[in-house]
Amino acid sequence: MANLKVTQIKGKISEKQNQRDTLRSLGLKRIGDVTVREDNAQNRGYVRTVAHLVKVEEID
Repeated sequence: MANLKVTQIKGKISEKQNQRDTLRSLGLKRIGDVTVREDNAQNRGYVRTVAHLVKVEEID
């Protein structure tokens, strides 16, 4: 199954609370943090919520 490599590229300072919480649930704490998550509907939804703050790559 494929994985998603999620990298935070922008800060969360001026973002809404639900977007801050989403970044935290993805395991991202600061700019430049990278996490690898399973490619499923839940994680895709998280990424869609904060798409303007993260960069996503599909990896095998």
